[in-house]
Amino acid sequence: MAASVSPTASSPVKPEYLLANAAGRARIWWIVAAVGAALCLWGVISDHRQFHFSYLVAFAFWTTIALGGLFFLMIHHLTGSVWSIVVRRFFEAVAKNLYLMAFLFIPVLVGAHELYHWSHPEAVATDTILQKKAGYLNVPFWTIRAALYFAIWSLLVWRLTALSERQDRGEAVSGSFAKIAAPGMILFAFSATFAAFDWLMALDPHWYSTIYGVYIVMGGIMAMFALVVRMVNAARRQGALQGAVTAEHYHDLGKLLFAFMIMWAYMAFSQYFLIWYANLPEETIFYRHRWIGGWKAISLLLPLGHFAVPFFLLINRPAKRNPAFLGTIALGLLAMHWIDLYWNVIPILHPKGATFSYLDGATMLFTGGLFMAFLWKRLGARPLVPVNDPRLEDSLKFVNK
Repeated sequence: MAASVSPTASSPVKPEYLLANAAGRARIWWIVAAVGAALCLWGVISDHRQFHFSYLVAFAFWTTIALGGLFFLMIHHLTGSVWSIVVRRFFEAVAKNLYLMAFLFIPVLVGAHELYHWSHPEAVATDTILQKKAGYLNVPFWTIRAALYFAIWSLLVWRLTALSERQDRGEAVSGSFAKIAAPGMILFAFSATFAAFDWLMALDPHWYSTIYGVYIVMGGIMAMFALVVRMVNAARRQGALQGAVTAEHYHDLGKLLFAFMIMWAYMAFSQYFLIWYANLPEETIFYRHRWIGGWKAISLLLPLGHFAVPFFLLINRPAKRNPAFLGTIALGLLAMHWIDLYWNVIPILHPKGATFSYLDGATMLFTGGLFMAFLWKRLGARPLVPVNDPRLEDSLKFVNK
């Protein structure tokens, strides 16, 4: 809690470092989650297969964002980044929601039989490809892997945030962060990649792409920066972070949002280009299914809305230093991240064309309401700025060169 912090004389807990009315904002999101839960409950009764596919999109959306928070938190500590110290709390809070996502994985586990063709023994019995993949694609091993992924992520988050809390109490722990983050990055790379394979690529067990895991993770990291921009803006509107987060910090947030948007586009294009020129039926089928009916429009929308338009809007320096403008672009990119995941998942259920359901919104209200409620609760529990970080003053005075 904020009251337990023992700040040094040079870095007091100023009023602008504390977030007012975080509990009130959290309550609003609890209500959103409750409305979403009621709609989801009706969906389970009325159209349980649609519910499971819609839920997987929502689950993947928030999980990839939480993974993005963990990724950058480790990068921050590995590189000794100075500028990001004043916004480190946001990355910690986002990453901590991986605990929540472990709980929210339960409906995915329960709905595995609805989601994954390879979970049906009768399907495996008549499919040579599935028989050859049965050693990997089977529900018990798939469940064990999911538990392992969340165990790795939860352990990394716990160790890094525990060190952060010790630093808040005045302990000298700065050198310990990198010792956790260095091996953590290796574990993260493998676990996040295989999680994307297991939960999304495995929806079509006949198709495969070695780029797919990086493509999904890059989209999640981009969306995480978009969410952090929105959260910093919301905190500043409440009077917090005034004088702490400046145009210089927004500039770097904007640069990273821009960079990972390009990384997502590079991975998406690389995957498409390699499959296009190889022209193998077992690979091209992924794009063929997404070039039918309404899916064609979404296939054309993604390179425009997820890359081309925001690229030209963010490429200039003033755009990255304008909180309102950057926040608007961030909101658009969050929407595009959801559309991207929808485009990856729902064609398995509706192969003849894009079909939207109220459950697409209901599942986002439920999972997003919980995600944001916990996020605001955590941000309100401690000072928004790590007041005992020995390099805080350098971060407050940071200037882009």
